[in-house]
Parts: sequence; C-alpha cells; structure tokens
Amino acid sequence: MQEPLLGAEGRDYDTFPEKPPPSPGERTRVGVLQNKRVFLATFAAVLGNFSFGYALVYTSPVIPALEHSSDPNLNLTKTQASWFGSVFTLGAAAGGLSAMVLNDLLGRKLSIMFSAVPSAAGYALMAGAHGLWMLLLGRMLTGFAGGLTAACIPVYVSEIAPPSVRGALGATPQLMAVFGSLSLYALGLLLPWRWLAVAGEGPVLVMVLLLSCMPNSPRFLLSKSRDVEALQALAWLRGPDADTRWEFEQIQDTVRRQSSHLSWAEARDPHMYRPIVIALLMRFLQQLTGITPILVYLQSIFDSTAVLLPPKVDAAIVGAVRLLSVLIAALTMDLAGRKALLFVSAAGMFAANLTLGLYVHFGPKSLAPNSTMGLEREALAGTEQPLATPTSYLTLVPLLATMLFIMGYAMGWGPITWLLMSEILPLRARGVASGLCVLVSWLTAFALTKSFLLVTNAFGLQAPFFFFAAVCLVNLAFTGCCVPETKGRSLEQIESFFRTGRRSFLH
Repeated sequence: MQEPLLGAEGRDYDTFPEKPPPSPGERTRVGVLQNKRVFLATFAAVLGNFSFGYALVYTSPVIPALEHSSDPNLNLTKTQASWFGSVFTLGAAAGGLSAMVLNDLLGRKLSIMFSAVPSAAGYALMAGAHGLWMLLLGRMLTGFAGGLTAACIPVYVSEIAPPSVRGALGATPQLMAVFGSLSLYALGLLLPWRWLAVAGEGPVLVMVLLLSCMPNSPRFLLSKSRDVEALQALAWLRGPDADTRWEFEQIQDTVRRQSSHLSWAEARDPHMYRPIVIALLMRFLQQLTGITPILVYLQSIFDSTAVLLPPKVDAAIVGAVRLLSVLIAALTMDLAGRKALLFVSAAGMFAANLTLGLYVHFGPKSLAPNSTMGLEREALAGTEQPLATPTSYLTLVPLLATMLFIMGYAMGWGPITWLLMSEILPLRARGVASGLCVLVSWLTAFALTKSFLLVTNAFGLQAPFFFFAAVCLVNLAFTGCCVPETKGRSLEQIESFFRTGRRSFLH
C-alpha cells in the first residue's frame, strides 16, 4: 500500500471503488467551479482545432479562384489543384508522426503551443504567395500543425476533464474544427483568397496567449515525477472547494504502475494492443467514409453537379449544418452514449453517400460543370441524362444529401473517434499511439484526396460515393463487434477493462 498523501487516510487503489455519491447540492456547488476552469483550459487548447478546421477547407473557395487567376504563376491546372488540395494531409501525417515524440517529450500543452510556429509560417507563405511552391509549402506547414494538434489536443482534454463531462468536452475538438471550417466558408464569401490566409493567423496567436496561462496535464506531470506541480494543476482544474486527494491518488497509482517504457514484449499483450488496434481502425475507417475529399473539394463538387443554389452558398450552408450537428453530439454524448451515436452516424452517412451516388448517376447534369477540376463526366454511352433547369427542385438533392452526410459524420464518427482514441489508449502508450493514429488517419486521407479526381475522371463522380457508402456498412459492423461503451467511466476504469479482458464493463 502506498504512503498516505499529505497525511490523509490512505486507501488501496480500486478500479471500481465503492464511494458514496455526493448529494445533488454538493455536486452542483463543487462541479460548477470545477467545470468552469476545465472549460477554460479546454477552450484554450481547442483553438488549435479551430485553426486546423480553417486550414483544412482553405482550398474549397481558393482552388476555384486560382483556377481563374490572371497571374500565370498562380493559375492552377487540374494536377496542381489536386496537389494543393491533398498536400495538407501529407503535412498532417508528418505532424502526427512528430506527436509520437513531442507528446511525451514536451508534454501535451507545450506540443499544442509549438504547433503555432508552423501554422503561422504556413499562413504567411500562402498570404504572400507568388508561385506554386509557396502555396504548397504553406499548405503543408498548416497541415503539419493540424496533425500535431489533432494528436495532442484530445489527449490533453481527456486527461484534464472529470468523467462526468469528458464526453461533452471530448466533442469540443471536433466542434472547434467545424467552427473553423464554417468561418472559412463564411469569410470566403467576403474576402479574397490572400486575406483568408491572413485571417487564419488570429486564432493561432490567441491560442498561444491563453494556453500559456493554463496548467499542464496532471497525468503527464506525474509521469515526469513532478508530483507537486501535478497536485497543483489538479487542484487548480477542480477548484479550491474540491477534494482532489482521492483522484490524485488514483492517477498517481496508475502512473507509478506504468512508469517504465513500453517494451515490444508488452506491446504484444492483448490489454495493450487491443485498444491501440481499435483506435487505429477507427481512424482508418473514419477517413474511408470520404470526409476529407468531400470537404476539400466541396465547392468543386457542387460546381460539377446540378444544384439550385450557388456553390459558394451551398458550401456555407453545409458548414453551418456541420457545426449544429457537432453541438448536438456534444450535448448528447454523455446521455445517449458513444456506441448509439456511432450507429446513427454510420447509418446516416450510408444513406447520404448512396443518395449522392444515385443522383450523380441517374440525375440531371449540371448546365455549367467545372471543366478545370475535371469532376464532371460525359454521359455513359447510350444513356442521356437530362439537363438541370435552375428552378428544378430535384437539384436540391446534392445539397440535402451532403447536409445529411455532414450531419451524420459530425454527430458520431467525427468527434467520437477522437474521443475514444484519447479514452481507450493505455497511458504508457498514449503519446506514441495517438501520434500513430493521426499518422494512419492522414496517410489514408492523402490517398483518398489525391486519388479522388483520378477516380472521378475514370469512372465518374458517382464511383467514390458508392465506395464511401460501402465503407459505412463496414463501420456499422465494426461498431457492434469491437467498440466498447466508455460513457461515465474514468480513464483508469477503461484501462482496467482492457487489462482484465472483459467483454463488458458490467461483467
């Protein structure tokens, strides 16, 4: 038994401790101040996700503008446009790879702050670009920052949040990324493409200023034997009226048992590799739903299909729907549970992708397709598709189906995969494994984004949507067979679940 902390009555570590629940009045009084501080620290961190979401969809309004640029050094061909759209994901993969080292070397908070350097440099390059190489380098640097924050922020948030609000806070990285994308779509209606890059610098600066005042993760500090700082950080996060000794002892005991480096022999232990494999497959399957190419080429997709509203307006509407959907997910994640939302999410995305594929294949053709992007396809031999008229309500189908897809993704497979990654990964492997998850995710995104235009030119725009629909069926089966329900469980309880090999927390 460990020594009592600060002279308090000691207790053995118990994964499922029988602790009497506090009264409603006490829970409200203590929880309000506790959550206020956790919310503040979370907000400071997820500003990095805002910048990530903003940078991810930067190409949506910019590619069409550059395709018609009068400057020959910036006028993009189809191939150059595909590289400009996809090179972000290569940078994000490199950022995820670097997070495997920085997450445990610098810590979660400092790694997030470090991402501001490549992010600011990338926006500056794109704002002042006078050649393709500056656009590609700037895009890759913002992608690197996005991959780094994507690996570090969910871990930081999950480690500072109490179990009662960890689900809601776990949705905030995705929420802020969506808000960043919506901000880009909205500003794209007002600003030229260079000023869009200048506007991206603001959130980066605010993030650094706020995070410099926030504490580091208590779990990370304990893993570096900085116990006093860890206790101070936990006390600040939970508030002056909260009794943090019991929670601190739990975290301290877990960290002490896992203080050594992970060996290859231990990595082959089921309790260690099972959660890592589940997290990796979730990140892989999330990208195979088609979210990244759809977001990157959103305006171009609308340009090449028969739509009732202007493509820029359609893109902004989809961004607003995405934001609303993530808000709903954040509010329901700790009520409905993770698995229920994953089922609903995959079913919605399946219906949306199937509808988009059928509409492109059988529906009306666009009157003015975007010939430069090459997303359009000539009618199949022997099959004549009617031309769309501007007033045909059938042309609302692409917008409505895309809204359904974004809504489904944003309510489940968007935020929950990041949350589960941070929840189920074992503490000893959390820094490395989270970086590996991001690496796999963005390499998959690069492959899809780069091949999207090639596939549509060869087989038609309907082909990738049919493929994405099939992946959503796989996601339904994977959720039912492999994903555990983590609602209301502490990180220590979740780790014990995998360690004991249980199929359910209730057994």
